[in-house]
Amino acid sequence: MEIKFGVISADSHAAFARDDFTSRMSKKKWGDKIPQVVEVEKDGEIIHGWSLYGKKPHSPRGFQVNVCNCPALMGDPFPHWPKRWEEVPKMAYDPAERLKALDIDRIDAEVLFPNPPGGNYYQFGDAEFEFATLQAYNDILSDWTKVSDRYWPLVSIPYLQPPEAIAREIERAVDNGHCGVNLQGKMPAGLPHIADPHWYPMWDVCEQLGVPIHFHGSAGIGVGETAKVWDGYSQRQAHSASTSTSAVTPAQIVPQLIFTGVTERFPGLKIVFAEAGIGGINYLLSTCDHEWETHHLWTEGLVTRPSEIINRQIYVNFWFEEEGIKLRHEIGIDNIMWESDFPHVASYYPNSWDSIERVLDGVPEVERRKLLFENALRVYQVKATVLAE
Repeated sequence: MEIKFGVISADSHAAFARDDFTSRMSKKKWGDKIPQVVEVEKDGEIIHGWSLYGKKPHSPRGFQVNVCNCPALMGDPFPHWPKRWEEVPKMAYDPAERLKALDIDRIDAEVLFPNPPGGNYYQFGDAEFEFATLQAYNDILSDWTKVSDRYWPLVSIPYLQPPEAIAREIERAVDNGHCGVNLQGKMPAGLPHIADPHWYPMWDVCEQLGVPIHFHGSAGIGVGETAKVWDGYSQRQAHSASTSTSAVTPAQIVPQLIFTGVTERFPGLKIVFAEAGIGGINYLLSTCDHEWETHHLWTEGLVTRPSEIINRQIYVNFWFEEEGIKLRHEIGIDNIMWESDFPHVASYYPNSWDSIERVLDGVPEVERRKLLFENALRVYQVKATVLAE
């Protein structure tokens, strides 16, 4: 690929066309369980949303009332979300049209995380349905890579399958253009802990392929749930109060992987935290080293200092944190990537470069290049011709 603008988003979100799943999954076998856009009444208004596993509105873990999470493309008043499919901009879900958005915002490429109808389907307890739906999901995004090499999708995994089957699906999707794996930080109920040897085949295949694993936002860990839920919030207030807790996601996950020996066993496994910021990483570095020293964990086979492991294997993303960038050398200048979050509400589209220039004011050019695109090219093993000055 070509680097024309000099920036790669290490966190964006791919939306889905309304027939993406219905056109790929067997209607005879799955019927109304296939993810599909349906009408629903909400507050006396008929709107569209995604039905999953045939679940209707107010069904637990079934219906997603947002037909598309794309306020960055919706115009004024900002922010607002489409209520019916006809309102969804094609630049959200059509890969050919979306290239126009990348050019408008002057973004060279983007790592693609999920958007409604989501990237996990284990909640229904139907392993066969989960596997069929996730293969359709992964194939949809493989088709994006056929449109352009500027799309870097992440594999969604079938948690309810045996770990060897998960590994084969990762291999299949990577062969078809995916560049990493997206995971929950807390494994589904009834499955082993994230550090359990049960998952070793998954870590092994990711290490062997050189593709990073990813934890996005809260990564399914309900940090501060009781504090975040309050009837007095407006919709915008509730969203604002909930997002900052994602800053502690790395602190919830990284110690699990370090102190159980996973990172010692798989020293080449790359781990990326998206939409969790970078400011909390310095505390994580300090506290992990402190615990390692205090408890003499090298006597239990954990011979590598945690801060060395973090520097070797952990990557984090930024987009608005000027204070975090001031601490970039403590985190590691090779461990930080820029993200857009397009087309979600936190995106600066179509003026991402205004934010970039503000946050990176005074940062030397050699470091800017690493933060904006060189680190991403290395982490995702992408070869590129750099045209950008």
